[in-house]
Amino acid sequence: MLHMAIFLLLYFLPAIIGRDKRDAMGIFLLNLFLGWTAVGWVIALIWACSAEAYPRAHVLPVDARYKYCSQCGAIAYSGAHFCTACGRTV
Repeated sequence: MLHMAIFLLLYFLPAIIGRDKRDAMGIFLLNLFLGWTAVGWVIALIWACSAEAYPRAHVLPVDARYKYCSQCGAIAYSGAHFCTACGRTV
């Protein structure tokens, strides 16, 4: 039973590595259907290692006292005309 669990872990290794990638479903499907071939497994592994991750979205609370710089995202007071972090207009 332990051997079967280790085999499944190794078989789905490309899908596990690529779970946070943009093409996660494609990597999983390639691994699921063609992973039994060595070529399909290697292609899925390379795809999982080279694909870009989803960009993380940063949620900021909205407060009327502050403005946010459109260039760098730094917080500036509502009366400010320039960003203190990058120097651009707010």
